[in-house]
Amino acid sequence: MSAQLGLGTYRCLDVGEAALMTASRGADWVDTAPNYGNGRAEALLAPVLAAYPGLRVSTKVGFLSASAKRIGVRAGVLSAEDAEHEHCLAPAYVVWQVARSRRTLGRVPDLVFLHNPEHGCREGEIADRLYAAFLALEEACSRQAIGAYGVATWSGFSSGLFDVSSLLELAAMAGGPNHRLRAIQLPVSLVQLVPVAQALDGEGPLVDARRAGLDVFASAPLHGGGVPGLMTHELTELISPGSTRRRPPSPSSPQPWG
Repeated sequence: MSAQLGLGTYRCLDVGEAALMTASRGADWVDTAPNYGNGRAEALLAPVLAAYPGLRVSTKVGFLSASAKRIGVRAGVLSAEDAEHEHCLAPAYVVWQVARSRRTLGRVPDLVFLHNPEHGCREGEIADRLYAAFLALEEACSRQAIGAYGVATWSGFSSGLFDVSSLLELAAMAGGPNHRLRAIQLPVSLVQLVPVAQALDGEGPLVDARRAGLDVFASAPLHGGGVPGLMTHELTELISPGSTRRRPPSPSSPQPWG
């Protein structure tokens, strides 16, 4: 498994400028969503994608921008209840939003993630929700409206709501053995270290994805910009290059970070 750097645009202050800098430095991916950048992120990426056709782009469907709520309800693909909850993965909406993202980006998205499918999901509903959305995304792949699809989650794996195996089973049900489920996205950072700890023990979504040949997108690697503020003097000493592993202090020893 090889690591690559890409640009995430969730809290990006200037999406267009950041994407231009990213592309000019040879990065491979930019990740976005219709609701990022106050609903303008996809439009701001369009000229950069046109100038750098080799730059791959992933977008999402799920959380609603203000314009999607307004226009989607008028178009009959979004219920008033879903608009109020600001999240929807109903098949009709998925198809509509995928087409809208394609027009806004100015090209076919290489990857479309289902955006936090666990959001507002009641117990026992997640499999049906994912299967219905996978069917819509498989159909979009068949029409070449998107390149492939994935699942982007904040807590789906950590809560045990689903795992890589269950996602693959649902994808096979929706698209057969040649389904187009290609990636997962989950938080991995110095704050969200559980996936790394699991991988070191030979288990968890990172290991399962590798075995299945799925790409992994690490979201919030700097914890939404919060990691630098969490770096204490003791922590920077501990992880600085060349540091030796120190014996943990005994319970009676003073704790420098206590």
